[in-house]
Amino acid sequence: MTQARLMDGTAPARRIVEETARQAAGLTERTGTAPCLATVLVGEDPASVTYVRMKQNRSREAGIESRRVVLPATTTTDELVGTLRELSADPGVHGILLQHPVGDHIDERAAFEAIAPEKDVDGVTFASFATMSFGLPGFVSCTPGGIVRLLDEYGVEPAGKRAVVVGRSAILGKPVGMLLLARDATVTYCHSRTRDLSAAVREADIVVAAVGRPRLIRGQDIKPGAVVIDAGYNPGNVGDVDFDSAVERAALITPVPGGVGPMTIATLLEQTVRAAARQLGA
Repeated sequence: MTQARLMDGTAPARRIVEETARQAAGLTERTGTAPCLATVLVGEDPASVTYVRMKQNRSREAGIESRRVVLPATTTTDELVGTLRELSADPGVHGILLQHPVGDHIDERAAFEAIAPEKDVDGVTFASFATMSFGLPGFVSCTPGGIVRLLDEYGVEPAGKRAVVVGRSAILGKPVGMLLLARDATVTYCHSRTRDLSAAVREADIVVAAVGRPRLIRGQDIKPGAVVIDAGYNPGNVGDVDFDSAVERAALITPVPGGVGPMTIATLLEQTVRAAARQLGA
């Protein structure tokens, strides 16, 4: 039996970062100012700390200055909002990333909305969702944007295809559906209240798993020849798709890790440099 081709995100992400580094160097030479990304972390969640460190390392590779703001786990919504507004008003900061999650006691939406749209390089504000949905200039949510770039990299044309998005989060499920709709796919959203999830998945030409439940999508439910994008990441390097069974039926499938993740970071860095160029008038 033929196994699915792996959709490696590492190589295309590397090319994006290399091009971003060239653009950052040119911008720094023209303006005397390097692009700067501020990363805000609430608490010391081990996974979040690792993600932030990885993004800082990639930022340096791309010629982007990184400002790390660490707040205690006891930080209130008002305190976090205040920090984000200060960064939004700081001309030395060109992009802002609020590391998710921030803790159940914090109003995450209020925090996101404290980020100035022109610095929302992670694409998490209402303004970014609106511009993305209507195809207007702005910033896309980074993981959805990376997913669409990965589809392009592997010659997957969404137009006319049935895409099933499993998950409806504001920063992943909903925006990736809108991006696929903009590319003329027929999009179905599935979630915890969906009746007979398996039946919906079996109809999909493109499956995007973004629900945060390990191995929720089973290989037996994958339509033969489908494209499977696993945007889930669970403890033990396990995705939302049961990879071992899905690889036997899909035509293309992303590994976890090494698929969607690198493209997410590459998109973040690319958008940071673009944000800096706009703010610096260059």
